[in-house]
This record gives sequence, C-alpha cells and structure tokens, in this order.
Amino acid sequence: MASTETTAKDKDGGDLAGLEAGLDALETVQTGRRPLRLTLREKVLPPVVAAVLVLAVWQALVSFEIVDDPTKLPSPGAVWHVLREAWLQGELLGYIWTSVSRGLLGFFFALLIGTPLGLLVARVKVVRAAIGPILSGLQSLPSVAWVPPAVIWLGLNNSMMYAVILLGAVPSIANGLVSGVDQVPPLFLRAGRTLGATGLKGTWYVVLPAALPGYVAGLKQGWAFSWRSLMAAEIIASFPDLGVGLGQLLENGRNASDMAMVFEAILLILTVGIAIDLLIFSPLERWVLRSRGLLVKG
Repeated sequence: MASTETTAKDKDGGDLAGLEAGLDALETVQTGRRPLRLTLREKVLPPVVAAVLVLAVWQALVSFEIVDDPTKLPSPGAVWHVLREAWLQGELLGYIWTSVSRGLLGFFFALLIGTPLGLLVARVKVVRAAIGPILSGLQSLPSVAWVPPAVIWLGLNNSMMYAVILLGAVPSIANGLVSGVDQVPPLFLRAGRTLGATGLKGTWYVVLPAALPGYVAGLKQGWAFSWRSLMAAEIIASFPDLGVGLGQLLENGRNASDMAMVFEAILLILTVGIAIDLLIFSPLERWVLRSRGLLVKG
C-alpha cells in the first residue's frame, strides 16, 4: 500500500514538474541569433524565386510572341535598358528621392495629427460619436478624389501634395489607434488606476503601450495610403516646378507611349513601397509582437 501511495505521489510530482517545465519553456523567449543559412532559406529565397518566375513568364510572353507588340509589353531587357540609362544619366536617384522625401515628410505630419486625433476619438465618447463614422468614411474614400480640390485650394505646389497625403493617411492612423485602444484589456486600466496612472499618465504608461499592436497596424496602413495618395497626386497634378517624381515619371511614359518607361516607373514605385515596409514597419511590428511574447521565433 505504501509503495502504491509513493508511486502515485512520484507520478503526481513528475506531472507537476513536467507541467512547470513546459510553462517555463513557453515563457522563455529565444534571443539567440538565427543561423544565416536558415534566414536565407526562409526569408530571402522565397521572394527571389517568385521574382525569377515572374521575369521568366514575362520573358516567355515576349519571346514566344504571345504578346508581340512591344508598345504594349516591352521585354525585361528593354525595361532594364531604360533603368540603366536613367542611372547613368544621374536621374534615377532623383526620381526616387523626390517621391520618397515627399512621402516620408507627409507621413510624419500625418503621424503628428492622426495620433492625438485617434486618442481623442478612442477616449472621449462624444468625439467618437461625432467624428468616428467620418474617419471610417474618409478611410474608404479613394485618395485620388482629393487631388482636384487640393489643386483648386492650394495650387500646383508641394503643399498640395502634402495635403493629399494627410487626407489619405490620417484616417488610417487614427482608426488603427482607436482599434488598438479598444482592444486594451480592462484589467490593465484598473491596475493602472490602482497604481495612480490616471489621466494623461494613464494614457502614456498604460493605454498607449497596450494599444501598440493595433497602432502599428494603423501606421502600416497609413503609409500605404500615403504612398498611394502621393502617386495619385504626382500623376494628376504634374508641373515642371514640382520636379519629376515616380508618379510624374509614370505619366511621362504614358504621354510618350513609352511602355518601357511606364514599366520602369511601376517597378520603382513597387520597389520603394516594399523597401519602406521591410526596413521600417516590419521590424517595428516584429519588435512589438516579440516584446509581448507573441512572436517567439523569426
């Protein structure tokens, strides 16, 4: 009998020890550096293979004369030639910098406006009832719709470009923060009040940190709206004094019926959008998720 009881206790103790070990393993965040080989295989290889497949299909459409009109579909080599010429003439970086500098500065202004606006809507019921639906409606409004009134109000200048970016990005940033605040567990708010974190202190130390995942998602969407709004403004409101950005380059290719230039502009717009996401927003999102134990690996 004693042997049976001892065996049962040992089994229970072993189960508890195993459970504690499992919980410890779940709570342990792996901070070791990922092997370079694994990173290349999981992160770099898939997009490279996808890009090669797209180029192969593109070249096949031209080589087998499935699309035999170069004015409709130029070859990858023709587009590469246009890119190379723009680089050698020192114009390529100018196209990119004109648009990127406008986009990032406009997004910065949108961040300064959208963040307090989102907090106000999230924390004040009257304000949410008054302008919450308007923000949602503005977020669904195509950015190109703001270009004509912005041109009429401000003229053909950089101020018009920034206005279009703001009108496109602010609703997304504000709504992202509102969504993040709405998902803050009430227990966090009660704990903060118990510790004296009320008012602005509670917003800074409790609400904003807890709402970061939703806020970062809103920032990513806000940047996407900023970039699309800027391209629409550059395409429609072209003017020599504004310089040649990527949107203007796209419009120049259309006016000249130069499909190689059109594809050049499209590839540059796509590349810049991907680069900004990979260099800024994806690392920020991973850091936020990892700091909350939601992304242990990767």
